Amino acid sequence: MDIRRRDFFKLTALGSAALVTGSANASEHVADPDYDEMYGVLVDTVACIGCRKCEWACNDANKLPTQELKAFEDKSVFQQHRRPDAKAYTVVNQFASPVDPDKKFSLKVQCMHCNGPACASACIVGALQKTEQGPVVYDAWKCIGCRYCMVACPFQVPAYEYANAVDPQVRKCTFCFERITQEGKKPACVAICPNEALTFGKRGDLIELAHSRMNANPGRYVDHIYGEYEVGGTAWMYLSAVDFNNTELPKLTSQPIPDTTETIQHGVFKSFVPPLALYGVLGLVMHSLRKDGDREEANHG
Repeated sequence: MDIRRRDFFKLTALGSAALVTGSANASEHVADPDYDEMYGVLVDTVACIGCRKCEWACNDANKLPTQELKAFEDKSVFQQHRRPDAKAYTVVNQFASPVDPDKKFSLKVQCMHCNGPACASACIVGALQKTEQGPVVYDAWKCIGCRYCMVACPFQVPAYEYANAVDPQVRKCTFCFERITQEGKKPACVAICPNEALTFGKRGDLIELAHSRMNANPGRYVDHIYGEYEVGGTAWMYLSAVDFNNTELPKLTSQPIPDTTETIQHGVFKSFVPPLALYGVLGLVMHSLRKDGDREEANHG
């Protein structure tokens, strides 16, 4: 019985030390990843013709409910503003030129795969992770359905399978992670784009490409790559002929959202760990006092 108690206190002390060490490690500086070497996509809203083939390709690649490709030629959907949901990870909307309302531009909407994803920062179980290749991936096995990711996303992208009463999951663009990392292919939406409005590649190369297009055609594009700096940068970036305030993309600062959320989380955990360490120390003190008491009883007995 005494051995078990000793082992228990040893484990308590080791656990406390591990927690303290873990806390210290979590506070250590980690080298910034090279986002320019990660995958990204440049969306040229000037080149996009609104064919919606990217919607079909996404549904097909992700085995989502879909229709025949020809059905996506229906442009009446542009009369209403649409958002990605649990059954459609990407949609194409149209916005009008503020100078000429009859002139329309098309804009594909999906997860932006942020460099510092707020969804991953808000996820308390690590179900969402920024991979070293660039995509933000989702592990349904870890997800507890708290949906904090949906609240945290500045682009309001993650959707939830409310209609699935058995095993609901958070759904969003996967960036065709297996296709691009294991099969060496482009994302399905990029592969089918007929007008090269979507360009897949390393994020740094895409930024150079975007600047070259803007410099070569100053009257065609505004001097702004949306996503180069917004919320610390995103993997999906946009070119436009009009100010982005006239599109549905939100106006955001360059401050990564996790900078705020993680400051709060670290404050909570730094306050949480010391009491656990204290319990470990108290356990060792109680064990020592109990051992001294046993010796005294033995001496007097």
